[in-house]
Amino acid sequence: MSVLNNTVLSNKNIILGVCGGIAAYKSAELVRLLIKQGAKVQVVMTQAAEEFVAPLTFQALSGTAVRSELFDRDAENGMGHIELARWADLILIAPATANTLAKIAHGMADNLLTNLCLASQAPVLLAPAMNQQMWRHSATQANIEILSRRQAVFFCGPAEGEQACGDVGPGRMAEPEVLIDCCEGHFSAGLLTGKCVLITAGPTIEDIDPVRYMSNRSSGKMGYAIAQAALDEGAQVILVSGPVSLTAPEQAQTHYVRSALEMHDTVLQLVDSADVFIATAAVADYRPVQKVAQKIKKNADNLTIELVKNPDILSAVAALPDKPVTIGFAAETNDLEKYAIDKLQRKNLDMIAANLVGDGEGFEADNNELTLFLPNTSKKLPFASKKQLAKQLIEEIARSLLNKVSQHELCSKKNRKNND
Repeated sequence: MSVLNNTVLSNKNIILGVCGGIAAYKSAELVRLLIKQGAKVQVVMTQAAEEFVAPLTFQALSGTAVRSELFDRDAENGMGHIELARWADLILIAPATANTLAKIAHGMADNLLTNLCLASQAPVLLAPAMNQQMWRHSATQANIEILSRRQAVFFCGPAEGEQACGDVGPGRMAEPEVLIDCCEGHFSAGLLTGKCVLITAGPTIEDIDPVRYMSNRSSGKMGYAIAQAALDEGAQVILVSGPVSLTAPEQAQTHYVRSALEMHDTVLQLVDSADVFIATAAVADYRPVQKVAQKIKKNADNLTIELVKNPDILSAVAALPDKPVTIGFAAETNDLEKYAIDKLQRKNLDMIAANLVGDGEGFEADNNELTLFLPNTSKKLPFASKKQLAKQLIEEIARSLLNKVSQHELCSKKNRKNND
């Protein structure tokens, strides 16, 4: 097998942890691609993984005997598990099952792989793979939240789609090519390498009765484009998305919500790990005071629905004592500059990206234009695709905002958390 020279992964020491799931068959291709990129790969399998793929397969592809036993006398005579932990530049676990995620989240070390996660200072990249209901279960999501707050733990996926059990939904392991991109991102010096970016996207839905709801025309395209642009610059991305018909970037850790209250609670649960918060979601300002239990019948000529104001997610984040760099969006039909500057000042934001909507502009379109307002300056991003605008916005955030904040200040919140 030929090896590509001078790639980002050349001579990188990567431990590939393989857990017990049907997606383990994809890990064989992952080993092949890592070796092709010049990485040195040591496969570590759990006992359950050996029920799906024979260790000999990985040995043949990596050129190195597979490790699976914590107390392996032959290995301890050479490279013991502590030496192996020190050897690693990156620990990639693909597939990462719900069981292994739970163990790592709670510091358990009952096998070689979980021991390595505790004993190594290398970053841990997790590629979750499980049934969609297991992924959505509150226990799994609680473990994901715990892991997301750790500075050296990152996620790639899961993807959505048809699963081996016949279900359809989130839980598929990210494809090997996507995982290679994630690995490269950890060794590349992008503008946002080492930073965590929390993004909200799409609309929210406020239910009136079992069949009716209030919402808006946000497609989520801008937020999803920003998520991909941040990933391209090496960031860890957490995407909190309202209901959209888009596929989230596989490298992003995506949380799907429906209502403004759900988005508010999810953002505040996750914001502690963020260096940057970008609020692109079109959050409903109001919601019905009470959702009617049965469908409202058309009995009267007029219908009155009492509304109550939703919490302001952007203001809540901007008011935090250790707030991240905070960027808002303003979609206006008129007086763009006036309303954008007012929102920037009133909500104590670091930047606001403003655009006009209506008559084919902004919502649901693939192209747009933005004006960026900062406390002492502004900059216009001309009409272009949302992907191009997202790239320019991320570059502007990195250069105009993050470069003005010292690395100590950016990391102080996380360091305090890790020292507590």
